[in-house]
Amino acid sequence: MQFLKALFWFLILGLVAAFAVTNWHPVEIQLWSGLVADVNLPFLLLVIFLAGFVPMLLLFHTVRWRLRQRIGMLERTVDELRNLHATSPAASGMPIAPDPGAEPAETPAAPPLVAP
Repeated sequence: MQFLKALFWFLILGLVAAFAVTNWHPVEIQLWSGLVADVNLPFLLLVIFLAGFVPMLLLFHTVRWRLRQRIGMLERTVDELRNLHATSPAASGMPIAPDPGAEPAETPAAPPLVAP
């Protein structure tokens, strides 16, 4: 599998090199106030490609970092809840005695049924 991956990248690199050699022409770029820049076409295409690729790469890594932070926080919360559940008296089989000083909870009365 590693051989096929290397073969693929060498093929792409060869195509890019062939494109660069056959299109090595200067391109005039009109800048502000009458300035003209002479740039080779392959270099111009590389700069344009990087201008679009680098911001998206930074955005991808930022989102990935934020999601890993969120997943880590959620995993820690799940572990804390599991530990809390494992150490609770109900999980250990011990009966839970009601608090003798607590008032009994009153249940609300059901509303009366009205016939139509």
